[in-house]
Amino acid sequence: MILNTTHHSSDHKQMINDLVGSPFSLVQKLKLNGVGSKRMIIDEVSPNMHGLMNSVADINYGNIELRPQGILVFINKGLQNFTWVIPYYQLVIYKTNGSSIHAQGRFVHFRNNKTFKENKKFFDKLLNEKVKYDMQFAMP
Repeated sequence: MILNTTHHSSDHKQMINDLVGSPFSLVQKLKLNGVGSKRMIIDEVSPNMHGLMNSVADINYGNIELRPQGILVFINKGLQNFTWVIPYYQLVIYKTNGSSIHAQGRFVHFRNNKTFKENKKFFDKLLNEKVKYDMQFAMP
């Protein structure tokens, strides 16, 4: 689900909290050593997301926030902000010359450059949280 979060909306906040859980508390954020990535350059998106990208030659940026039951991918288009809400059970990550996040028939590919390399610890944390979530539903 992609939401236009340029302006605050309590409906959007409620939908996000229902899908991926409410934000981590301050203590949990400190234990996790942060829950947000640094901004990364978006290299490519799926055809059904081209409307969220800048139409001119501007660089597109995005970042990721961890939630207890999923992630939020924030995409900036000029002065507009979009949030892609992805529960962990729909999330697939591919590491090919950068990193691609796939879910709900869409994908975002982040460029492999200095800002991406700075987020290596964040992606490790993201994968650990996804594994913890998946282990709750593992069959004995």
